[in-house]
Amino acid sequence: MPHYSPERKEAILQKMAPPHSLTVAELANQEGISTATLYNWRKAARERGAVLPSNSAHPDKWSSEEKFRIVLETTPMTEAEISEYCRKHGLYPEQIEAWKTACMGANAQSDEQAKRDRKAAAAEKKRIKKLESELRRKKKALTAETAALLTLSKKAEAIWGPKDEDE
Repeated sequence: MPHYSPERKEAILQKMAPPHSLTVAELANQEGISTATLYNWRKAARERGAVLPSNSAHPDKWSSEEKFRIVLETTPMTEAEISEYCRKHGLYPEQIEAWKTACMGANAQSDEQAKRDRKAAAAEKKRIKKLESELRRKKKALTAETAALLTLSKKAEAIWGPKDEDE
């Protein structure tokens, strides 16, 4: 198993990052390194906070986590620093702004969804309670009807005698 220097690893990881955005398969063919090794390097780099897209060279197809990481990285930056960052990573400032807006809106949507879920749960509880009440009422009615039929059949048997199956 070959050992790669940290400088070589970083150079290869830079090829995965924008603006190059090479896929793992492309890098494996180009560098002669197994895809498993490249995936492990990418995973380790992500854990250190590096922005490496998972499956697409096009930034709009990156995962939410990757977009969020970029928003976090660029939040404290000035406009000039954001422009420099965008040039380095092959992005547009408008993309980052759109992702930032989406991140901020996600919490609002989450709160609204939670409210809707709570209302729906309360409505379901109410519906279940009503159905259970109706079920109890029908069970009582059925029990009373069964008792009445049993009483009537005993009275009929007392008046006319046991029922003949032959007739």
